[in-house]
Amino acid sequence: MSPTLSPYTDALQYLHTLRDVLRFAVSRFNEARLSFGHGSDNAHDEAVYLLLHTLNLPLDLLEPYLDARLLPEEMAKVLALVEKRVCERIPVAYLTQQAWQGDFDFYVDERVIVPRSFIYELLGEPILSWVEYPELIHRALDLCTGSAALAIQMAHHYPDAQIDAVDISLDALEVAAINVQNYGLEEQIQLIHSDMFEGLEGGYDLIVSNPPYVDAASVADLPEEYLHEPELALGSGEDGLDATRIILENAAQMLNPKGVLLVEIGHNRDVLERAYPNLPFTWLETSGGDGFVFLLTREQLLENASFE
Repeated sequence: MSPTLSPYTDALQYLHTLRDVLRFAVSRFNEARLSFGHGSDNAHDEAVYLLLHTLNLPLDLLEPYLDARLLPEEMAKVLALVEKRVCERIPVAYLTQQAWQGDFDFYVDERVIVPRSFIYELLGEPILSWVEYPELIHRALDLCTGSAALAIQMAHHYPDAQIDAVDISLDALEVAAINVQNYGLEEQIQLIHSDMFEGLEGGYDLIVSNPPYVDAASVADLPEEYLHEPELALGSGEDGLDATRIILENAAQMLNPKGVLLVEIGHNRDVLERAYPNLPFTWLETSGGDGFVFLLTREQLLENASFE
């Protein structure tokens, strides 16, 4: 009796079109019960993106190519990536080395977390009540910048601003440098190796941060996909607030008068409000809801300076 072939080896004999391999990929993703959240939230969308990207096809145009037959080398390449996604549970963004936020795409690899902060949705018009004129943002800070995704989008919304992008990880800053160069923003964005605010001079009109915020219990239960991301960028102490505490305790002295602080804290809203009952957090609406990103002004932080 001949040995049983793996589904991926077998597929080379029977799959011919993009429609065939898309169906196969979705079936394998569902069968493996993969976890999503690094660019898509379901098996179909992730499979579509992985296949179109790998075949150098437009990411927003699937239908015309569904019945196109793949060359043997194309089929082998896409099936190898499908197998890698299933068997090693590597986030799709690391397989393609690309992550999207809105109209912006960024180079990523396992030196940085995959960009997925809701803060990018809030830059510009959504915070006009606090930042009435974008030209008044002269200096801005992206704290825990990672891939520099938020810093680059800040540069787009606030073209007159000089932006500091800070991270404790030299590996992350190497990835950030690739993205800053890809967008030609070397003159506007300064990459800084620092532990949070250490060594920074302050004088910022806007500070944004998507810091580590996963609590210890949740870190222990993370799906395997998330374990490919740098641990340093995920966990933040027992309650997930270690980094956020540092931000709240130091932001006022780093902001200019009428300066604004935007911070993402994951699912920690209730924990944060219990820890700082006197701070008047403004929770901003995002595509994920109104419990993920808070806004505070310098004046609010100073008025409640005894919150510690």
